[in-house]
Amino acid sequence: MQKLGWVLFAVLCILFVASCEKDDICVEGDTPLLVLEFFDAANPTANKNVTALRILGEGQSTAVNTFTDRSNVNNVQIPLRTETDATTFLMISNSATNDGGQETGNIDTLTFNYERLEDFTSRACGFIVNYDSLTTNLQSGSDNWILDIEIVRANITNSDSTHVKIFH
Repeated sequence: MQKLGWVLFAVLCILFVASCEKDDICVEGDTPLLVLEFFDAANPTANKNVTALRILGEGQSTAVNTFTDRSNVNNVQIPLRTETDATTFLMISNSATNDGGQETGNIDTLTFNYERLEDFTSRACGFIVNYDSLTTNLQSGSDNWILDIEIVRANITNSDSTHVKIFH
């Protein structure tokens, strides 16, 4: 009977150890950010800072938090929506607020359209979304600060290099 107890104990130990899963820690990448780089419209090969840049997602009251709000920058990384095939941003140059809290900067509305491609990375990380067939639509206005847009890479699988050039 004691031998049966040891056999049963050994079987239970083997089952316990076999049922354990290794700890999954998510070290793989996240959903990539869209990389925008700003250039001088008069000299298209030269980077040009946007003064006091603020970027708001359409319908949002807080600025995109992937760079310092109202900073002078010549490139930014911004998130695209993962639940829909378009993201619209209010791109504000010379952003400031008046005494009443109203935005006084030059606001251009820019929409990015794309196809979403879900990619399973691991059990710990789950799915990330890559983007394909990127296009843009700049809402025209009489005072646009964005003069031209060039898609450099229409497939967004990482945030390592520029996807879109914006000339101003």
